[in-house]
Amino acid sequence: MSTGAIIMMIIAIAVVWGGLVAAIVRLRSHAPEPEEPPPGARPAE
Repeated sequence: MSTGAIIMMIIAIAVVWGGLVAAIVRLRSHAPEPEEPPPGARPAE
């Protein structure tokens, strides 16, 4: 492999893994709030 190909491969890997990490961090910080049970529903025992 040429040097240019190796550099492009490293950049592509960094973009993919960086996007995955960014998505996980964003999902963890913006977790949806739990929904309220419908009226008349009994709480879990």
